[in-house]
Amino acid sequence: MMAASLLRRDKKSTAAHLKADLKRSDNSSGLRQLQELLDSVLNAERGSDPEALEWCKWLLAGGDGFDDFCRTVRSYDNATLCGLVWTANFVAYRCRTCGISPCMSLCAECFNNGDHTGHDFNMFRSQAGGACDCGDGNVMRESGFCSRHRLKTGENVPSVPRDLLLMSEMVLPRFIITIIQYLRDGYTEPESAADRDLQKVLQQLEPHISFLEELTKMGGAMRTVLTKILTNQQTFKELSMGQEENVYAKRNYEKYLSALKSSGLVSVEEKGAGAGAADASAGAGALSLLGATAAASLEDSSKEEDQDGLQGVGQRKRVKLSSSTKDPSIMDTLKHKCFLEELLFWTIKYEFPQKMVTFLLNMLPDQDYKITFTKTFVQHYAFIMKTLMKSHESDTMSNRIVHISVQLFSNEELARHVTEECQLLDIMVTVLLYMMESCLIKSELQDEENNRHVVVNCGEALLKNNTYWPLVSDFINILSHQSVAKRFLEDHSLLLLWMSFVSFFQGMNLNKRELNEHVEFESQTYYAAFAAELEACAQPMWGLLTHCKVKETQEYTKTVVRYCLETLQMWFDAIGFVDEPALNQLTFHLPLHRYYAMFLSKGVKCQGLDLDSLLPDQEMLMKIMVHPLQIQASLSEIHSNMWVRNGLQIKGQAMTYVQSHFCNSMIDPDIYLLQVCASRLDPDYFISSVFERFKVVDLLTMASQHQNAVLDSEQERPMLEGALTFLVILCSLRIHLGMSDDEILRAEMVSQLCMNDRTHSSLLDLIPENPNPKSGVVPGSCSFEEMLSAVADFKAPVFEPGGSMQQGMYTPKAEVWEKEFDPIMVILRTVYRRDVQSAMDRYAAFLKQSGVHTGNPWPPYKERTPLHPCYKGLVRLLHCKTLHIVIFTLLYKIWMDHQNMSEHVLCMVLYLIELGLDNQIQDDKVEEEPSIEEHCHDSWFPGTSLLSNLHHVINFVRVRVPETAPEVERKRERERERETPPSTSSESSTFGQNLREAQVFSLVAERRRKFQEIINRSNHEASQAVRPKSSSSRWLPPGSPPQLVTEILEIRESMLSLLVKLHQKLSAKQNSLSLSSLAEVDPAHHSHGDGLTAIERILAKAAARSRHSKRCLQEICGKVCPPIPPKKNSPGDKKSMDKEERRQRARERQQKLLAEFASRQKSFMETAMDVESPETDAVMDMGSAEPLDSEVLYDCVICGQSGPSTEDRPTGLVVLLQASSVLGHRCRSDTPKRLPTTDEEHIYPEDTCGATHDVRLSLMQRYFKDSSCLQSVSIGWDGGVYVQTCGHTLHIDCHKSYMESLRNDQVLQGFSVDKGEFTCPLCRQFANSVLPCRPGRGMETGAWHTPSNKSMSTLVKEVEDLQEQLGIFPAESNLSKEMESVIKDIKNTTQKKYMDYGKNPGSPDNDFLFMYSVARTNLELELVHRGGNLCSGGASAAAKRSCLNQLFHVLAMHMRLYSIDSAYNPWTRLTQSTHSRDTEYCDDERPEVPMLFRDVPSLLIIFILTMPQPLRKEHFTCVVKVLYSLQYTQALAALSIRFSREERLAWSNTGAAKKNTPNSDKSWESLLGHVISELTKAKDVYDTNSEETFALSSSVWSPQSIKFSLQQFCLPFLRLSCLLQHHLYGDSLPGCLVDEEFSLLAGGLGLAGSVQSSAACLEWNINAFDLISQWCSEVIALSDTPTQQSASLLVQDPQWAAPRLLHLPDNYNTIFQYYHRKSCTSCGKTPKDPALCLVCGAFVCLKGHCCKQQGVCECVLHSQHCGAATGIFLLINASVIIIIRGHRFCLWGSVYLDAHGEEDRDLRRGKPLYLCEERYRVLEQQWVSHTFDHINKRWGPHYNGL
Repeated sequence: MMAASLLRRDKKSTAAHLKADLKRSDNSSGLRQLQELLDSVLNAERGSDPEALEWCKWLLAGGDGFDDFCRTVRSYDNATLCGLVWTANFVAYRCRTCGISPCMSLCAECFNNGDHTGHDFNMFRSQAGGACDCGDGNVMRESGFCSRHRLKTGENVPSVPRDLLLMSEMVLPRFIITIIQYLRDGYTEPESAADRDLQKVLQQLEPHISFLEELTKMGGAMRTVLTKILTNQQTFKELSMGQEENVYAKRNYEKYLSALKSSGLVSVEEKGAGAGAADASAGAGALSLLGATAAASLEDSSKEEDQDGLQGVGQRKRVKLSSSTKDPSIMDTLKHKCFLEELLFWTIKYEFPQKMVTFLLNMLPDQDYKITFTKTFVQHYAFIMKTLMKSHESDTMSNRIVHISVQLFSNEELARHVTEECQLLDIMVTVLLYMMESCLIKSELQDEENNRHVVVNCGEALLKNNTYWPLVSDFINILSHQSVAKRFLEDHSLLLLWMSFVSFFQGMNLNKRELNEHVEFESQTYYAAFAAELEACAQPMWGLLTHCKVKETQEYTKTVVRYCLETLQMWFDAIGFVDEPALNQLTFHLPLHRYYAMFLSKGVKCQGLDLDSLLPDQEMLMKIMVHPLQIQASLSEIHSNMWVRNGLQIKGQAMTYVQSHFCNSMIDPDIYLLQVCASRLDPDYFISSVFERFKVVDLLTMASQHQNAVLDSEQERPMLEGALTFLVILCSLRIHLGMSDDEILRAEMVSQLCMNDRTHSSLLDLIPENPNPKSGVVPGSCSFEEMLSAVADFKAPVFEPGGSMQQGMYTPKAEVWEKEFDPIMVILRTVYRRDVQSAMDRYAAFLKQSGVHTGNPWPPYKERTPLHPCYKGLVRLLHCKTLHIVIFTLLYKIWMDHQNMSEHVLCMVLYLIELGLDNQIQDDKVEEEPSIEEHCHDSWFPGTSLLSNLHHVINFVRVRVPETAPEVERKRERERERETPPSTSSESSTFGQNLREAQVFSLVAERRRKFQEIINRSNHEASQAVRPKSSSSRWLPPGSPPQLVTEILEIRESMLSLLVKLHQKLSAKQNSLSLSSLAEVDPAHHSHGDGLTAIERILAKAAARSRHSKRCLQEICGKVCPPIPPKKNSPGDKKSMDKEERRQRARERQQKLLAEFASRQKSFMETAMDVESPETDAVMDMGSAEPLDSEVLYDCVICGQSGPSTEDRPTGLVVLLQASSVLGHRCRSDTPKRLPTTDEEHIYPEDTCGATHDVRLSLMQRYFKDSSCLQSVSIGWDGGVYVQTCGHTLHIDCHKSYMESLRNDQVLQGFSVDKGEFTCPLCRQFANSVLPCRPGRGMETGAWHTPSNKSMSTLVKEVEDLQEQLGIFPAESNLSKEMESVIKDIKNTTQKKYMDYGKNPGSPDNDFLFMYSVARTNLELELVHRGGNLCSGGASAAAKRSCLNQLFHVLAMHMRLYSIDSAYNPWTRLTQSTHSRDTEYCDDERPEVPMLFRDVPSLLIIFILTMPQPLRKEHFTCVVKVLYSLQYTQALAALSIRFSREERLAWSNTGAAKKNTPNSDKSWESLLGHVISELTKAKDVYDTNSEETFALSSSVWSPQSIKFSLQQFCLPFLRLSCLLQHHLYGDSLPGCLVDEEFSLLAGGLGLAGSVQSSAACLEWNINAFDLISQWCSEVIALSDTPTQQSASLLVQDPQWAAPRLLHLPDNYNTIFQYYHRKSCTSCGKTPKDPALCLVCGAFVCLKGHCCKQQGVCECVLHSQHCGAATGIFLLINASVIIIIRGHRFCLWGSVYLDAHGEEDRDLRRGKPLYLCEERYRVLEQQWVSHTFDHINKRWGPHYNGL
């Protein structure tokens, strides 16, 4: 009742009234009224009602206006944090120098107000959203706070008056419960509703939540109130259920309860089933998959109450989630105690709507809220994961989750608190386990049938879409806090759980080698597998390792290692592993092995642990080594194309495994683990295992032929190379064996730089960093920069003539190539095999350049850093008999030229020998041979030391060979010889003795024996019985090969003698070695070179280190006579020899062909270059005594014929026509306009050349006759047509068929054939038309050139007669048709608006104007390209490529069609004093334009083009002289207007005085005086410019300055005339100094004049003063035009500065900050892709639909308007420039580079960028010279969509 009455009153007074009631001490009535009012206003049933919001605002304000209320509350803000929350795509900053947590971020405002100079910061576009950390000392250092948050403002803020927020405390709880009820009511379970429209519910709530957000922004005081409400349990109890009588509230409360039911990790039904299950398979999770195998684990698990039925997942030792988590509630359904908890619950249910997330985050600056919210978040963690797994939008949801969690968990204080109080770690690990258990499958590794191990299935969406990412990322985040990580490492049950989690990934994504046909479907699951191992296993591992750096943390390492071994043992048992890996299976994922390896390495390196204390027994080590070794062998198999039937993806896996982001979590730990195993296991066993795994055992025989059971012969060589290279890497890599971090960084950097020059960013990316951001080697840390400058030189970005943009690159210093280039490291780190080759090529180039070695160098041998004492055992690998036998065998095979040997094999063998010589085993008495022969089974070598075995001679070897082998043949021959009586009896006896001595070698048998020995030693009799005894049968090849027979070979060589013989073989000289020369070998100097150098170095080392070796060497070198070339008996060898010879011959043939081709091409190019410019040829002809009527010959680049251009078969120049506004953008001043970067700056376009000319023309058209106006100016400043050519010519009919073929060519071209575009068939330059060359001579030479001594007046008369001749219409011919079609092309090139300036468009006058303006545009542009003057002379490249001559003839032909009516011919008014014809004007007809207002260069072009061609030079000169007089008079008039009145008077008197002197018509004083006195007659010409013009000329005019300005005024005309003369008559343009330019040009044009004066060049044909008076009288006659105008038409300044692009600021940030949030001028929105025009500074939307007009987007529109279809735009968000040219566009590159000379496209790295002046100059130059089309290669159509 009462509420109704309240509702009727106005809100303001009601609010005031209620507030007054509530302030009383007895406020019950007020309370009651308020509750009733709220009941009716805030009624969730009514849906979202704007009225309700209004009421709330008024009630909160309690009678004041809401805005005032906000301001008041803000004044009590005591927050010291910024806390600004942003969503995706916001631009924020991150400063690594100031950040404590790696996730620290700042908003732009706080960043710019803080001081970060010299810091390592970057700008980034937020992916998931975030919040500003300014002011939060837990996340960033205080020094980085901005000026606003540095002050602890909280202390001096007054306390909040009680009644200010009184109403808020009353009203807001009701407001919040309304929102919650609404959320409850709107929610439907995904299963139940088909059209589950959560979005709709949220949309209706939008205003409510925005209102809450608004409240949070009022600052600390309001946040405190909200926190109280959200966390108060009492209020929640009262309001949550709703009052009894409210049906609606009851109903939605029930909905809420049912929603809660399903929130546990395990639903209620499952619980019952799990606990009572007698049969294990009834349980949930992975059990169904394991079937009955899990029954075993049920015995002990049923003793405890089972909460979840997840027992026995994967048979881990009783690892059940239930028993090991301390707090069972993790699994339970949720219970809520306050509003905040329920709000978060619904936020999760609705999949994190953006508005709710921002509201919850906006509250974070309140400390109490932060803690409660964090606990609530943790409590709901399991539920979040459950919802995430079901979500369809898991990507968006992941981002929102991380948006929240990163704010909570980056704070160490908070993370520790929650870990202690809420079991955060247990929850996270449990949740992760639970998540992965949803996608487990049975592993098929090893024993496919009985495998009891389970692994994740990489094909599941969970892994493929990275759904686990938010949880893993949170886990990594909290592990980065030391206090939290220590808790984790101390909690053994957690560690066990974690190990079981890691084991889910052990052996995932198993590959099986396809042997028969190619796999049908290439699965791409490997991406998911690698990402999962890196993110879910490796990164947490690195996080933990960071905290195991010091001795005190030894125990942690021991624990982890112990659990790793236990879990590994369980894994071996589960997969049924005994001793041999399964064939043809490969998994790259062994995270357990890698955990073990990395903790071992850390323990030894940082914590001083003893390695042996952490290692298991020998048998376990043997098992551990198997799978990593399998991976190394498989890598080799993949590169040998043995897995080719598995498709490309297997190569992808091999590449990812070694790729820079993965290698230190994958291949490095694997190799380290193998090194550890090798250092502790029996070396013979290890080596033979390696060769067996690499499947090359059968190849290691002395016999020349063998059978390999497992490899094809073409795979043998790469596999052997692989095995040897692997051994070299194993023995020489020191990354985990004693290198310091700095040394590692240096080695990594060198190896990357040696492959290729690198940019700074790609180098940062390629160097494997420790993935955990808080650890030592962080990219961007100082050590990186210091190291880089130590090893590399910076190459600044340069330009290549092709226009391709170079980045700043780093290239290795010379001493790095000399001393540090390490091919082994390069091989380890290359993703593509070609990079190894690239490194070697660069190395060879360096050696060649520095003159060290010119041939093909071998990879240099590099000394290694010493081993850590723990790993000394590794050296034993190099000193074991098995390896020595292999080395001996290989040396022998290479010397004998057996098949499948290669230079690389020899290189690696030598490397191994040298490593052995450099790494002796200490306790050996190397010097003399050990006296007691070691008891050995093989008697190949007496001991294990390499030094002593080097010179041990081996006499006979017993081998098994196929019957067909050459060895058997030889034996038969010998036996035949035997049958003849023996010459001596001794021979046969020795032979028998040999049989006994012959060595046998079988790697496999050897390995088995060693294995048994080790096992017996370990005393495992039981297991031995189980082991399958390997029979040699497995090595028998399938099929029925030729039987093997045993043969004995006579060898009588030692390793040393083989080396010497190989040296001879390589050098192809006998006696190539002598001991004395070896003694001089200095290993340091011998480190670079080829195989010879390597052998010499090894022999020198051997001789130096052992006297015995030295002796043997002496004997060998003495003995070695010509070595017996190995007998080429076997047909195989013969074949290979022939093959080699054939190859050689083919190569020579090819060389010859190439040379011939090159010379042909050269001569062709020479001829092609000769015809580039027809005119120059003609000029050359002039001097020669050829008959004058010889015609110019043109070469057609299509048909190759040479001939003249004729009427029937015209030839044409390949040209590109383009509309250009470059001239129109010129300004008066030389300094370019600045790009505005603040609201105060502007660009004024009025002062450009184009604008000025437009104004001038429209002004004339107001007062003068239109046809006369159209001949008094030129157009084409904006949108003029520019014609350029590459200088090549073709027959026009050839061109047509060429175009036809292009049209039928389906290849996608970068140009549009339909628009007539093509590329020149010879030089591929872009073109779109053909300009016909006119038949006849190239130049007006000879008779046309001869100077005549006719008088001026005669010539004037002749010119007049020529003009009177009527235009002769050319006969219809192919040529004239072509000329017409070119004219049409020219007209189509530009837009209509740039052609129609007349009153009646399309009139002949208009056409006439357009035609002569084309000539003008081209002349003006050529001037601009020559630098604006003609001082550089004719030797400009432009001249050779110019087509002005041909263009002039085409235009002239077209313009002869218009004859000028002789009555209005300006010529007569220029050369005769006419009697005033004013009377003849009818009154309504407007007057013609006065001569003094006309544009002189335009007149020149009109005269030349309308007179009959060819024109005699004397007539041309005559026209120029006459027009020069006019130009000079205009100069005088313009100058006189700039004088002050007194000066005018003075000068007119001076002039009058000089008038009567002789030659007064050539004295500027008298002429100036005359002009002034004449113009003074016109009323107001001089009076108008009152004070403002004097500001221009405050200085007094001296005669010098007058002469100078007159010259400057006439120069542009002279330059154009000269240029025209140059093109028409071939006159050369001599170069000169700038100040001589005037006199030189005047002389060249035949204006005889002295250097001193511009007036001296004048030549009048009638009285000068009369003529001038007549011109002035035309101006005086305009008495009716407002004088202001006539004055402005007189003051024309023909000089313009060169066209420039805008001046850009140095720092890109200036542009970015101003423009990226600026709203568009036309649509008012902030564009998604803003762009700037660099010509005029316009701000436009790229691709924006908002600014589209007729389907054309704004950038394209602007390019048409501003540049006549050429636009240069800077894309603000990408820092790159795009060029739009007509219907095509291209990405040009960026003119802003970072400190390392690199572009940052799309601002991905966000480093500060600075303007690169050179690049900007190149851009400007391409714009001015119109060469975008030729220089940039990648063009595409834009379809008007930019």
